[in-house]
Amino acid sequence: MRFLFIVCFAMLFSSCTTSDADRVMKKAEKLHRNMFTVDTHCDTPLRLMRSQYDLGGRHENGCVDFPRMSEGGLHGEFFAAFIGQGPRNQEEYNRQYEFAQLIIDSIHANINRNSTMAGLALTPDDALKLFHEGRIAAFIGLENGYPLGLDLSRVEAFYNHGVRYITLCHTKNNDICDSSTDPAGPENNGLSSFGVSVVKEMNRIGMMIDVSHISDKAFYDVLLNSGSPVIASHSSCRALCESPRNLSDDMLLALRQNGGVIQICIYSSYLRQPDPNPEMDAKIAELKEKWSKEGDNLTDDQKEQRWNEYSAIKDKYEELATVEDAVNHIMHVIDVIGVDYVGIGTDFDGGGGIEGCKDASQMKNITAELIRRGISPSDIKKIWGGNVMRVMRKVNEVAGK
Repeated sequence: MRFLFIVCFAMLFSSCTTSDADRVMKKAEKLHRNMFTVDTHCDTPLRLMRSQYDLGGRHENGCVDFPRMSEGGLHGEFFAAFIGQGPRNQEEYNRQYEFAQLIIDSIHANINRNSTMAGLALTPDDALKLFHEGRIAAFIGLENGYPLGLDLSRVEAFYNHGVRYITLCHTKNNDICDSSTDPAGPENNGLSSFGVSVVKEMNRIGMMIDVSHISDKAFYDVLLNSGSPVIASHSSCRALCESPRNLSDDMLLALRQNGGVIQICIYSSYLRQPDPNPEMDAKIAELKEKWSKEGDNLTDDQKEQRWNEYSAIKDKYEELATVEDAVNHIMHVIDVIGVDYVGIGTDFDGGGGIEGCKDASQMKNITAELIRRGISPSDIKKIWGGNVMRVMRKVNEVAGK
């Protein structure tokens, strides 16, 4: 009899738990049907350049395509044209400028080829119009200001090509500012004099300034020189995970004063301190050694193979953070500066992806966890797009557009 009671209680408890989970997910699905949602950073355009990756088809590899965005209730995406940092001379500036334009062309081509599913968004109003038409809003960003070289006119040229934010630098210093992760340390003592001109020009034309990746000093210099609010398109909280890529609480407070927004990055090593993983480190070192022998001029197929091999190692050996970890960072921002200054920037196809949210089809799991934490529907709408669209509108207002 006692055994039967335990079994019945366990079944009842399991049924209640399942019922609660279903109820929460139904709430999440309803919210996603009725609110505009946007992710402010993915590196999927690299795939568009390396292979015949059509955003209109559902893929088993990669993280983002239009069908999976629709499944996950994700209505907008900032597709980042990523340029790695290289030599700083005029020949290379010109080469990388042309390459960045080719990446942007590939984004446009994919949007145009799938015009029944998606459209280019240049403004928040464009995005909302596409949302009401049942189509995905595709924004474009430029990750790393390196292709600008020392030519300020290229800021507007990128804007005219559809780019709506520039991440000022990447993992190493450039002519605009210092990076948060350059092994050589700071070079410009924050924002360079050219970088100040870039910030002013971005304000003038209505381009959002992205402070992810830049050094702490550069961050404060940008806020000092910008008349517009800024975004951190894919960063998390240093208080919860000690990484120079994350923002400290003092930086969050300064961001609130600026009126900007931090878009929480769902990259495991920015969400929680990674445990030592010598086996994975050794495998990655072996992979780097293998591909270094091939030289710098890899074909597109070779680049695709290298990425697939790297991804396979990460899939096998990396212990991923979870949706709960990601929402902990969102809650921390809310606690420190309020719900009006936080959003989501996944870094999908650039290393982003966690347990419970490995690709664009699983975005509702983040919403479900926000519901479990007691976040109201109106605040969830702010987190999922309202805040960054507010910033975008203000940037246009400052520019007089």
